[in-house]
Amino acid sequence: MQKHNYETLSSIQLFEKAKQLTPGGVHSPVRSFKGLHRGPVFFTKGKGAYLYDTEGRNYIDFCMSFGPLMLGHAHPTVESALQEALHRGWSFGAAEPYSLELAETLLDRLPFIEQVRFMNSGTEAVMTALRLARGITGKNKIIKFNGCYHGHTDSMLIKAGSGLAIEPTSSSAGVPKGVAEDTIVIELDDEKAVIEAFKKYHDQIAAVIIEPLPANNGLLIQRTEFLNFLRDICTKNFALLIFDEVISGFRAGFGGMAGHTGIKPDLLTYGKVIGGGLPVGAVAGPRHHLEKLAPLGPVYQAGTLSANPLAMVGGLATINLLTEDTYNKIEQQAQELKNLFEDWLKNYQNGRFSSVQYINHSSLFWFAPEKNIRKITQIPDHITSIFKQLFEILLNKGIHIAPNAYEVGFVSLAHDSSALKELKTRLWKD
Repeated sequence: MQKHNYETLSSIQLFEKAKQLTPGGVHSPVRSFKGLHRGPVFFTKGKGAYLYDTEGRNYIDFCMSFGPLMLGHAHPTVESALQEALHRGWSFGAAEPYSLELAETLLDRLPFIEQVRFMNSGTEAVMTALRLARGITGKNKIIKFNGCYHGHTDSMLIKAGSGLAIEPTSSSAGVPKGVAEDTIVIELDDEKAVIEAFKKYHDQIAAVIIEPLPANNGLLIQRTEFLNFLRDICTKNFALLIFDEVISGFRAGFGGMAGHTGIKPDLLTYGKVIGGGLPVGAVAGPRHHLEKLAPLGPVYQAGTLSANPLAMVGGLATINLLTEDTYNKIEQQAQELKNLFEDWLKNYQNGRFSSVQYINHSSLFWFAPEKNIRKITQIPDHITSIFKQLFEILLNKGIHIAPNAYEVGFVSLAHDSSALKELKTRLWKD
């Protein structure tokens, strides 16, 4: 097989080559630009608010590796910490002190957790949290919500059948029917359906899992009253409430949505930000729950690369920079970004995108077809067609957002006044 200097090839050439080497030419489906009129851009470098492709073009990046880069690409403090860590070795497969520093920092600043177990991804964290909930309660069924994404573990790739998830089916081939039968899928913001589920499956529900800020099928901002309702009904029915804060953790303030709402879940899953952009996941909660995990308890979880020293060091360097001042700056920049995009959406090409709504929460935003959408069933079908136009125009202007209508955007510390000034120039440049 002829080898190439891949960094010198165009994105078109690279995608053609990639399709020969890996399924669909990508290692995660959303990167394929499926449904768009062009193939993906191949990037070689990120710095600050910018990504650089193989042909030397730069893009103002609002994907930020789908969330973890709160400080922007290649922040010098994080980079320096990682360089030091590389000299010490990058994988031990053994106990090390770096995870202790990160864990202690998290526990000191998050009063609603007492212990944390690190792993390698948000999917692993969710898988562990579900197993732990079942091990603690002795029950099997899990309630999840349509429109919330919890990674690609089998039991979370389930969609509802008719009625109250009477015949749930998998949303992916390869998921056994028996796995689907233990997952109850309910629409977001539907208290009545949750009550009915607890009545129908009395003493069988181990946990309710929810993204308290659903951000993977649009930004579906939930009522605090609904989240409080879930807390109450779980307590009454001896089921655990799991907040999946893989995306919202450390973005909706340092405490995520648990801190923002004041609601204390039984278990939390984290990822993304706590690795500073390196592969990481975590389950956190009270000591009496976490100590049910092996080696102390009967619930098994393991990972050769769990608490990888690079991820721990990169995460700690990132977390230490997430001060109140940092959050204030990011919030201010997020508001300036909102003003810029709303003005452009309203006036560009005589209002071509005037129907598009800019929805935001803290440092997350979404180009929505309507306001006040809390359920995925409220999203109109035409969202994809208008998004294709919006995405390709922005990309051609050197503005990079996630290539899917249902994905959200992210503001970082690197989106400073200089980056926002450049954004304004690019938006209005023909």
